[in-house]
Amino acid sequence: MTIRNGFVDSVGNTPLIRITSLSEATGCDILGKAEFMNPGGSVKDRAALWMIREAEKSGALQAGGTVVEGTAGNTGIGIAHVCNSRGYQCIIYMPDNQSQEKVDLLRTLGAEVRVVPTVPYKDEMNYQKQAGRFAATLDNAVWANQFDNTANRLAHYESTGPEIWQQTQGEVAAFTCAVGTGGTLAGVSRFLKEQREDIQIVLADPHGSALYNWVTTGSADMTPGPSITEGIGNSRVTDNLAGTVIDDAVQIPDQEMVDMVYRMLRRDGWFFGSSTGINLCAAVAVAEKLGPGHQVVTMLCDDGSKYQSRLFNPGFMAEKGLRTDAR
Repeated sequence: MTIRNGFVDSVGNTPLIRITSLSEATGCDILGKAEFMNPGGSVKDRAALWMIREAEKSGALQAGGTVVEGTAGNTGIGIAHVCNSRGYQCIIYMPDNQSQEKVDLLRTLGAEVRVVPTVPYKDEMNYQKQAGRFAATLDNAVWANQFDNTANRLAHYESTGPEIWQQTQGEVAAFTCAVGTGGTLAGVSRFLKEQREDIQIVLADPHGSALYNWVTTGSADMTPGPSITEGIGNSRVTDNLAGTVIDDAVQIPDQEMVDMVYRMLRRDGWFFGSSTGINLCAAVAVAEKLGPGHQVVTMLCDDGSKYQSRLFNPGFMAEKGLRTDAR
C-alpha cells in the first residue's frame, strides 16, 4: 500500500464501494464513494483542505492565522482538523438545529464553537453571515465561506471527479448526490461532463429546499418541509452551484431516507447518516429510470455517529412522526 504523508495527504482517494443489496435489487451497480474514510470522517475534508490551501496560496492566510466558518458541522470538523495540522486557530458558527454530537466533537478538536439561533439566510443574523462579519474584524483571518467560495467546487473537480472516472474505468452512467453548498455536485459534474457529455448528473434534494424546483422548473421556490436531514438542501443557488450542468433532480421524503438508513444498518451492515440515506435513495431512483446494466455513483458522506441524538434516537423520531421499524 502507498504510504501517505500526514493528515493532508490522507484526504481523498477513497474507495468506491458496491452497495450489494441495492445493486441486486436494481440490476445496476450502485456505487458509493466512501467519504467516511477521509481522515476527518466526511466528504467535507476535501472542501476544507482546498479552501484553506487556496487562502494560503493567495496570501490571505498567513502562519498562525485564524479560519472562521459558518457550518452545519462536517465542514467545520474538516476545517478544525486541517487547522490543527497547519497551525491555525478555528472559530465555528453553527445554527442551533444541529445534533449535539457535532458541537461536542468540534470543541474536542479545539475549535471555538458559537451556537446561534437558526434563521433564514436572508436574515442578517444567519450563522453564515455572522461568521463572515466576525472574520472581517480579525487580523490574519479568513472566512472560509464554503457556500460561495469556489475552491470548494475546485476540490471535487480536481479530486473526486477524476477518482470516480478512474475507479469506474470511464463506465459511469450517472452521478447523483444531495446539495448543500453545491461544491460536490458542481465539481464532479464539471469533470465528468468534460469526459463524456452523456453522463447523467442528478441532484438529490430533501423536502424543505428550493433546489429540486430550481432544476425542474428553473425557479428556486421552496418546497414544503422541514426535513430532519442536516447540512443539505438550500433556499438559494450558491456560487459553487451556479452554472453547473444538471440533467435532472429527485426529491426524497424523510421517511424514505429513514427507511434506507435503517435498511443499510440492519440488512447490509452500514452505519450511515441522513445525507447518505438521501443519496442512496436517489441512486436507486436513477438506476430504476436508466434500467439494468448501468453504473450509478453517489456519495457515502459520513457515518451515523454524529446523528445518534436525532436520526437514531427513537424518541426524537417518534416526535417527528417517522418510523424506524419499516421493512
